[in-house]
Amino acid sequence: MPLPALLPAPLSATASSAVTEAYARLAEVFPGLRAEVLADDESAPDGVGWVGAHELAAGGGALDTFLAWDNAQVLRDYGQQARPDVVASFGLHRYAWPACLLVTVPWFLHRRVPRIPVEDVAFQRASGHLTLRVREFACLPDDPAAALPGARVVADEAALRAEVLASVAEHLGPVLDGFGPRMRRGKRALWGMATDEVVEGLWYIAHLLGEERRAMAELEALLPGTTKPYVGTAGFRELTGPDGESLPTRDRASCCLFYTLRPEDTCVTCPRTCDADRVRKLTPAP
Repeated sequence: MPLPALLPAPLSATASSAVTEAYARLAEVFPGLRAEVLADDESAPDGVGWVGAHELAAGGGALDTFLAWDNAQVLRDYGQQARPDVVASFGLHRYAWPACLLVTVPWFLHRRVPRIPVEDVAFQRASGHLTLRVREFACLPDDPAAALPGARVVADEAALRAEVLASVAEHLGPVLDGFGPRMRRGKRALWGMATDEVVEGLWYIAHLLGEERRAMAELEALLPGTTKPYVGTAGFRELTGPDGESLPTRDRASCCLFYTLRPEDTCVTCPRTCDADRVRKLTPAP
């Protein structure tokens, strides 16, 4: 049976067990993504299609191969060649969106924040399969997981939010360094993209969990606008639909550059999309 948010997950005596139930719940509501926690003696997969996060961070041949998939997808779906920086932006999004969920979903569901350095994560994008090794995690004092090996107890919710941001930054920082030279963006723009991945990934999954409003409040507290290197706030605001209904939206801190392929079809949270178009896109067809 699915675990309600914030209830302690069943435990065994390893750090990895602190997050496995959160990842199982993620797979239930979003079957296109599977996060598998490796045992201490289990090797990370390295077969066809697999790439280690540390390889993406290195910015070499493995990143070239990773981005070749995005380039081929653009040619297949849109019949045109995208600029190299656009391809790199798509590739970063398709890695960073699921990678951020490795941190934010256990935090949102069980108030546990794993540390996931790039050396401990691998990704198979075709199957939506991530593997990771969890050696350490942060939790609150009243969490039963505080007794597990690798647990690091923090004082309160504010301290745990700081752990979320630190864990994502520890993982994404090297990845941004790997992608950065191909994207023609400075540090601030890259961290704007990271901010968007943190917010929009959890926002989407929380909607599937039936907890969209709680996620919006949690993300606003997580990103109040003063948490460098992240850029800006969670950016949520409310629009009014044609029948007076509330339509949540947000303003992205960055642009994904999709408009370079389809100028008339910008994303609903794109800074280029006006409110009238957002209302139209967010309102179900009659």
